[in-house]
Amino acid sequence: MVQGQRMVVAPVKASPVVIFGASGMLGHALRQVFPRAVFKGREFDITDAARMRAFLIEHKPAVVINAAAYTDVEGCEENRDQAFDVNGRAPGHIAAVCHESGSLLVHYSTDYVFSGEKEEYFESDRPDPINVYGESKLLGERLIQENHDRFLIIRTSWLFGPHGRNFVDTMLALSRQMDEVRVVNDQFGRPTYTKDLATASAGLVDREPGIYHVTNDGTCSWYEFARAIIPNAVPCSSGQFPRKAKRPRYSVLGSTKTRPLRQWLEALQEYLHEYGR
Repeated sequence: MVQGQRMVVAPVKASPVVIFGASGMLGHALRQVFPRAVFKGREFDITDAARMRAFLIEHKPAVVINAAAYTDVEGCEENRDQAFDVNGRAPGHIAAVCHESGSLLVHYSTDYVFSGEKEEYFESDRPDPINVYGESKLLGERLIQENHDRFLIIRTSWLFGPHGRNFVDTMLALSRQMDEVRVVNDQFGRPTYTKDLATASAGLVDREPGIYHVTNDGTCSWYEFARAIIPNAVPCSSGQFPRKAKRPRYSVLGSTKTRPLRQWLEALQEYLHEYGR
């Protein structure tokens, strides 16, 4: 934790709220929950530390929400420096400025900070990532904790929702193009609807600083998730579907601090119905 200079604490309910990553899938959901926030999307480079500091000092937000990330797991393997800049060092810079201004920092992390050797992971479990994406997100977690005292690190998993690439829309597109869609049946996690995660995030801003696991309820494999979306999914093993980045076998996030959100299948059905999928 940060030592030394005493920070001036901005009241959580004050405005404005600043949201980075507002043009992404989760960012769009957060815009609905925080409609008066200052939104910064892809046009704002969060890795530009000087610009970041000037912007936050100017706006003096009570809450800074960082939903910006490099989430292409395969791409992170090929672009390691970019992954660590966006997912690791940039959140550390944001945290340092939030400490200076007294802002609460809400930052999103991932189930991929864990190796998948256990069947369920809680907030107190020791991270041990097995791919570059997970390593870069873990660096971001650690730099936030080193540079600031008022933070919420929200780990989540398997996000789906409108306004971005996601597993649900990918399955629907492949189902129209192929007779059979092969999906791995030996990786397990918890699908999470961005709408539910954004709403839950608003309810956490008055909680004690720390790490929180927030997902929809229920566990499934990618294949089981796919079967709830399309009729022509067929199971395969991870060995039959090799990829550059290793994936954890189990990335199920449990929580000792919050109740899980509604069941993932209920959330999925709402998404499919509401957006005409």
